Amino acid sequence: MSPTILRYKKYRFFFNSREEARRHVHVQSPDGTAKFWLEPLISLVMYDGVSERELNEIEKIVREHSNEFKKAWDNYFSL
Repeated sequence: MSPTILRYKKYRFFFNSREEARRHVHVQSPDGTAKFWLEPLISLVMYDGVSERELNEIEKIVREHSNEFKKAWDNYFSL
């Protein structure tokens, strides 16, 4: 299961429920995908098909919504 935690412009932000325990977020766009760690620092883990310009935009969105993403992660995995 991959719950969507934010849709913004052409991006879908989500996490996979059966991955590692470290908080992170996946991003899907028509162009490709990316994954960012949310802790200890926000950082790019991997990407595929996404331009550097788009990665910069996505990272900005992740930074702006990081508290929301962490809260969603904690709520989902505390069930």
